[in-house]
Amino acid sequence: MADKETTKEKNGSDFRNGTTIDNVVGRRGLPMIQTHKKVMDSSEICHDDSSPSVKAQTIHELHSLQKKKNNKSTPNTPIRSSTTTQSPFASISEEERQKQKQQLQSISESLASLTRETGPKVVKGDPASKGSSSHVDHHQHSPLISTAFDVSDSALKFTHVLYNLSPAELYEQAIKYEKGSFITATGALATLSGAKTGRSPRDKRVVKDQTTQHDLWWGKGSPNIEMDEHTFLVNRERAVDYLNSLEKVYVNDQFLNWDPEHRIKVRIVSARAYHSLFMHNMCIRPTPEELEEFGTPDFTIYNAGQFPCNRFTHYMTSSTSIDMNLTRKEMVILGTQYAGEMKKGLFSLMHYLMPKRNILSLHSGCNMGKNGDVALFFGLSGTGKTTLSTDHNRYLIGDDEHCWSENGVSNIEGGCYAKCVDLSKDKEPDIWNAIKFGTVLENVVFDEHTRDVDFSDKSVTENTRAAYPIEYIPNARIPCVAPHAKNVILLACDAFGVLPPVSKLSLAQTMYHFISGYTALVAGTEDGIKEPQATFSACFGAAFIMMHPTKYATMLAEKMQKHGATGWLVNTGWSGGSYGSGNRIKLAYTRKIIDAIHSGCLLNAKYIKTEVFGLEIPTAIDGVPSEILDPINTWFEKKAYQDTLLKLAGLFKNNFDGFVSYKIGKDQKLTEEIVSAGPIF
Repeated sequence: MADKETTKEKNGSDFRNGTTIDNVVGRRGLPMIQTHKKVMDSSEICHDDSSPSVKAQTIHELHSLQKKKNNKSTPNTPIRSSTTTQSPFASISEEERQKQKQQLQSISESLASLTRETGPKVVKGDPASKGSSSHVDHHQHSPLISTAFDVSDSALKFTHVLYNLSPAELYEQAIKYEKGSFITATGALATLSGAKTGRSPRDKRVVKDQTTQHDLWWGKGSPNIEMDEHTFLVNRERAVDYLNSLEKVYVNDQFLNWDPEHRIKVRIVSARAYHSLFMHNMCIRPTPEELEEFGTPDFTIYNAGQFPCNRFTHYMTSSTSIDMNLTRKEMVILGTQYAGEMKKGLFSLMHYLMPKRNILSLHSGCNMGKNGDVALFFGLSGTGKTTLSTDHNRYLIGDDEHCWSENGVSNIEGGCYAKCVDLSKDKEPDIWNAIKFGTVLENVVFDEHTRDVDFSDKSVTENTRAAYPIEYIPNARIPCVAPHAKNVILLACDAFGVLPPVSKLSLAQTMYHFISGYTALVAGTEDGIKEPQATFSACFGAAFIMMHPTKYATMLAEKMQKHGATGWLVNTGWSGGSYGSGNRIKLAYTRKIIDAIHSGCLLNAKYIKTEVFGLEIPTAIDGVPSEILDPINTWFEKKAYQDTLLKLAGLFKNNFDGFVSYKIGKDQKLTEEIVSAGPIF
């Protein structure tokens, strides 16, 4: 103690009063930290890292400062404080207040129960957000008959609506609340679609009523399986009750068709952030101004895919049901979480609505040259439709769904839904580079540590997919509209090896092959021998068309004739023999053929006519060996070629027999003309 007192006296200071003098020595002879009361000159300070205090008193206030409010891009219903009587809309204008109330009213109407004639109490915002349990202004329908039976548990609660969230917000929702959601190494959102990893065409139903029984294609060969309206309403009620029972639902208000004159307003109500982000990418995204004026949708999807349908309900054959009511303009999804059902459901809708406006809906790719020449590409899986329609020297209009109106060609969608199996940067660089933040990756497998995706791994399914906005493709044309088509290219992967690499088609031949929708797949037989198997899909998309194929074929011929378009049949399959003996036509040759079509030089080539199919084939194309242009030249055994040719012709004839009885127009002349354009024995 004496030593300490001596030290204090020696230094002439007591540190308890906050003042010091120089040469202060601390423990073990180390200099002590000094605190001076005097204000130091700025030149004596080597670094000043001080800053004004943050404008927040609590951590919640600090977090609230992090997010900038934007009423237009992320409209939210203001929460009424429990400690004040101020109007919840006091901070916004009367006009904005009315728009928000109308928006909530429209959403409540969409979720209305048919039995109770009432919509749920809705509020915008995440229920997990601070203060979300406070009362809000909302709209609720008044029941026509007020009885004790009108009251239900779901009617007493608020349904929180997450409305047109941004990709970043949907990422947060998916990662936090949906098991199986992860961010991959490139920033995409990897997710799982549950037990169903593809569409369920056998579970798709369409309401047959007084309108649709005459308009739609029913019966043998048709994809439309009928159901009555009562059963639809049962399933609708089941879906709506499920959605209303949830704490929150996702609502997307978006558009179909880039042509502003023929745009369709769609609303998608779903229970998963994955579904909301998928449709955000696949439909056309409205501007904040368009969203304010959106109003009542033209069509609504109720996606309750996590909840099964009742198997004992009439017309149900499983726990899955995808139901469409064209009169009510509604679609219900039960028992499947596969997002592709929504995309293709809307495509079926466009196949119904557009022809009624004399607009041709098409399952095709589309690109445009720098001079404005437009080409349509039709083809089933494996024909090269995506690869050939993606050309860095041309603008991409769209990869899958289009309309051809009096204004030209327009993309129906706002995004692309690409297959990912065995995807590589070398083969598909545009798709590879599009898999980044905002993209949805369905059912892919990735490294649990690095999150690098292994696109060759098919552990979950072979049908792995990526859904991304079309803007992710560098040469996409925005808006996705183009002039009238000049070339209509029908792609076939002929594994029989008897179709020429390219043929110029007459209008009747174009209609015939368009209705046929041919390609050939390679399938293994029980004894290990592989042989080609013919596949026919009317209009190259039979699963989605609503009217008879000849309706779309007739419209296609009318458009082509009016605008001077030429039809082409391009074989991307085999040459010199069938699969197993011949060789696949080189992609480089096919690209040269497509280039010759785009440039117009193939129109001026010399042509010869083939036997049986009566196809006109060119005698020479720059960059393509002339001997492969006529398939008979590439076959060593000519008799085997003839036998295979007749076999394929027979398959075409048998397939087309189902369409012969359908009458087009006032007489059978056009029908007879189309049939005569097929193979002749």
